[in-house]
Amino acid sequence: MKSLIEIFLRGEWVEAAEIESLGVDQCRFSYLPDYVFSDAPEPVAFNLPVGLNAYQGRCPSFLYDLVPQGAGRKFLLANLKLADADELVMPLIQHGAFNPIGRLRINTARQFFEQNLVQARQHDGFTLDEIVKRDPGFVEYLDLHGMLGCGTTGIQGAAPKFLLTQNHDGLWFADTLLADADAAAHWLVKRPRGRDESDIAILRNEAAYMQIAARCGLRVLGGCRFDNDMLFVRRFDRKVVDGKVLRLHQESLASVAGHQQFGIRANHFELVKAMLAQVDDAQTELVEYLKRDVLNLALRNTDNHARNTALQILPDGRVQLTPLFDFAPMFMDREMIARTCKWLDEEGKEIRALDEIIDKLPLEDQVKEKLSNELRAFLPVVESLPTMMRGVVDEGIIEQCRKSIEGQCGVIAAL
Repeated sequence: MKSLIEIFLRGEWVEAAEIESLGVDQCRFSYLPDYVFSDAPEPVAFNLPVGLNAYQGRCPSFLYDLVPQGAGRKFLLANLKLADADELVMPLIQHGAFNPIGRLRINTARQFFEQNLVQARQHDGFTLDEIVKRDPGFVEYLDLHGMLGCGTTGIQGAAPKFLLTQNHDGLWFADTLLADADAAAHWLVKRPRGRDESDIAILRNEAAYMQIAARCGLRVLGGCRFDNDMLFVRRFDRKVVDGKVLRLHQESLASVAGHQQFGIRANHFELVKAMLAQVDDAQTELVEYLKRDVLNLALRNTDNHARNTALQILPDGRVQLTPLFDFAPMFMDREMIARTCKWLDEEGKEIRALDEIIDKLPLEDQVKEKLSNELRAFLPVVESLPTMMRGVVDEGIIEQCRKSIEGQCGVIAAL
């Protein structure tokens, strides 16, 4: 099966490349000649410069960012009558990547969407109150359009998610069913991973954790809110400027580092090296990266896998880390999610001392010293976390994180 990769450039969708399935996780990738010789073509992924050379083999790493997970994956597996497997890449993206995060989509998935969304699409929209109160009309709307209408087959993660868009009157629609000209704001709405109280508590405190991260000076978009077991998160791969929707390129560090699989236990040094090869301001992005890791450890967000951090290309062309996402007290999860990204030396031994970490980074000495100074200045912020968290997160979380907060304070103080 052949598919075309479409990229959103300068306000329109453009056919950029072709992928041909050679197996569930094998393909042939090539840019289209018309795209290569067009005006100012842009790569579909950081590590795939535009050119006429074809690639054949295991799926390029950026395609793994487009593979549906969670509820969207289950929907597609049932619809396509496929048995699940980690290697199942091509069938899922060729049918499910019609509206993924970022600025890419697959034409055969878009056709699959059009063929399966057979119900009437017209609706007057819903108010936020109707959504939060689970108005029967809204529930029926989600049931009618299912995973297709809300575009969730393009989102990764285990928790149920919906892509909703507000129009200029503040009414909410399934993302795929509202024209760009009518869009004013784009949202990701998350539900708990399960029905246990801990699942609800994690989601509730994700909103609180994002608030704490913003107070700590990290890059956070804002606008995150929790209401009636639903978390509303502003999307940062979409911007509405002068009435036009901009779709920003977004790519996980797992993809940028070339990982062609899921469940990787990545080395932070490897991810940082891949990041530094793409970002415009190395020092700023490294400070952001290191502070995020400090807060992940202090606040026990154990779900730090390499697809939970991503790069984006801003409208002016600058490359940077996206705003923070998936930052929550995941130590509470019943599945006991382990921290998978660690700072590992050449022998695979974990490094915890910040001075050793900074010393091993591929930077000039003066940049390393600036990083150390930035982190030393971050110490009072980390020390104030228990006070900052009071009245914001659940009280029990403060006590459960107190030891890890003190531990990170000690690590920074040792710089």
